[in-house]
Amino acid sequence: MLDVEALALGSVGALAEGLDAVVRSRNRRHKVTVSADLVAASFDSIRHLRVAGAPPKVWAPMSGFHSTRDGWVRLHANYPHHAARLLAALGIAAPDQLDAALRERTALDVEATVRAAGGVAAAVRTRHEWGASPMGLAAETEPWITFALDEVPVSSRRTLPATQDGNLPLDGVRILDFTRVIAGPSATRLLAALGADVLRVDPPQLPELLDQHLDTGFAKRSALADFTDAGQLASIRELASTADAVFLGYRRGALARYGLDAASLRRDYPHLAVVSLNAWGSAGPWSDGRGFDSIVQAACGIAHLYGATHDGAWRPGALPVQALDHATGMGMAAAAVALLAARRRGVGGSAHLSLVATANQLLSAAPPAFGGGRVEPPVPKRRVASAYGDLEFVPPPLLISGQQLEYPHPPELYGSSGLEWVPRT
Repeated sequence: MLDVEALALGSVGALAEGLDAVVRSRNRRHKVTVSADLVAASFDSIRHLRVAGAPPKVWAPMSGFHSTRDGWVRLHANYPHHAARLLAALGIAAPDQLDAALRERTALDVEATVRAAGGVAAAVRTRHEWGASPMGLAAETEPWITFALDEVPVSSRRTLPATQDGNLPLDGVRILDFTRVIAGPSATRLLAALGADVLRVDPPQLPELLDQHLDTGFAKRSALADFTDAGQLASIRELASTADAVFLGYRRGALARYGLDAASLRRDYPHLAVVSLNAWGSAGPWSDGRGFDSIVQAACGIAHLYGATHDGAWRPGALPVQALDHATGMGMAAAAVALLAARRRGVGGSAHLSLVATANQLLSAAPPAFGGGRVEPPVPKRRVASAYGDLEFVPPPLLISGQQLEYPHPPELYGSSGLEWVPRT
């Protein structure tokens, strides 16, 4: 129905173009090309993942579509704290009471009640209903990538570290990763495969889901830091001062209190390339609200568009893959390498993306020129031993000078790295 393939290829193609600019800025001779089959596989990487032969459990029991008194709602309860807030918002004690509680309420009431309690929910809307809503109106002109550029003071300018011929395009680049779930982590996973030292930092109070860590943790290091601890926050700020790029995926309000939002980081460390994302864009009543790919699909009309009748009853549907997440992630990676390339001109800045802006790109594109069902291309797999057992996975979707790009190592034990960079060679 929607041209998901074009969205995927276009987003990874934007990254490849940005990498060409970085390669030129570092006087290297890499040629970066895209593998279409591996793009398709990488956008569905978690479905291809096997951990000791077993597939990951992608959805928690309360996550998904549920009928209400007047329609449908999509809930996201994969994270334990979101599940707890969902139950509290609806005044129930256990998941087996969920459906009965939902049937007593309208979809919009469920959405508002759960959101007010800090949970994650969206009423399933048509495109027209979304476009007429305050959030839909605010989001309709959101660009896919919003850049904020400025001239870096001479005293703050830093060139990228020198590399040798034959090294990967991002060798020596340091990236601090404050993202979760799929979009940001999938971006930094690929940048790490391209040679960057990526240190992902998570709060110990809200651990990442294990399957998400295994899917997006390839080639990276994993650390924990409590921002409420003054010593650990000082360590994080020291890392930021010596990083080349920072990726942000938490809500602006949550980061600003620690001076780790995009504006504060750019003020304190003008050399940094800061790339951020959120669910709902930069304006509107939900602009700093919680959201995930599946929730955005429900709200903006994609779930309604993909709805179908089963056994005589209509129910909403979803895109074949988490395309909003992955395309936004590739946009983040493209923005980061573009900002790194601009350093040579003394230009710095930040970039912002959102899942809803990616949804707008998909919804406004021409439909695919072909019909028929989903085609499954052959997918090459890799196998590696890890601390979590043998992993089977798909490689990155890029070729470097004609050679398949590979992940240099499997995901580390969650939180096992220190708050430090790998020494540059």
